Amino acid sequence: MDQKQQINSEHKDDPKLDPFEINFLPQFREDRGPREPFINSSGVVIGDHDYESPNSPLEQWSTETDPAVMSGDEWVHPFKDIGFMTEENRNYFEQGIPPGNQGATFMHADKNSAFPIKGSKLPDKADAEK
Repeated sequence: MDQKQQINSEHKDDPKLDPFEINFLPQFREDRGPREPFINSSGVVIGDHDYESPNSPLEQWSTETDPAVMSGDEWVHPFKDIGFMTEENRNYFEQGIPPGNQGATFMHADKNSAFPIKGSKLPDKADAEK
């Protein structure tokens, strides 16, 4: 049995009934990737909604685990991701409404996120008041 047959027999998700799949506009459906679950390079099935996998770094997490091992497109299903359910993503992918404040700096109102960039200097108080 090949990998695709194994996924299909073990993980029978009906895309018509998928709770995390939204109604993508046609331009967002094209060249998006597979609709069915797939196995990533770590041997974890993505898109089956079974979030416990013996091959997942989450199941083997330790203080030495680098969180970057779970970053990148291979950890997100192109159609079946819970992140698509946010109001901002639904507006964009279902109605074509771009996110608000496009190009604006993201800020936490209660956090000072200003820091000098390597090789640069923050203005001193006198310069900032000019």
